[in-house]
Amino acid sequence: MSWASRLRVLQHQLLNRPWLSPLLLLATLLASAVAVSFSVHKSRGYLHELQALHTERDQLEVEFGQLLLEQQAWGAYARVGKLAVDQLGMRVPLPQDIVMVRP
Repeated sequence: MSWASRLRVLQHQLLNRPWLSPLLLLATLLASAVAVSFSVHKSRGYLHELQALHTERDQLEVEFGQLLLEQQAWGAYARVGKLAVDQLGMRVPLPQDIVMVRP
């Protein structure tokens, strides 16, 4: 008996079983239900992770705004000028103290 004929006989035997079709349908239904359940579980996990990342992003944006305000306060022209005069004793040079360097 050849392989093709054996395959046809086996196929005929499997297809003539009345309980096989509902069993395959039930197995497919269970596999589908498990796949949907797993998919929903993974999507909820991803959504939770996304919300956590959004919260972290918002906190970092607030911190960045605060750091920008702090940088502007520390680098204000009036403050830098006052520190130069008070702490470093800097002053505007007198005209006779200015030396021009020619190339």
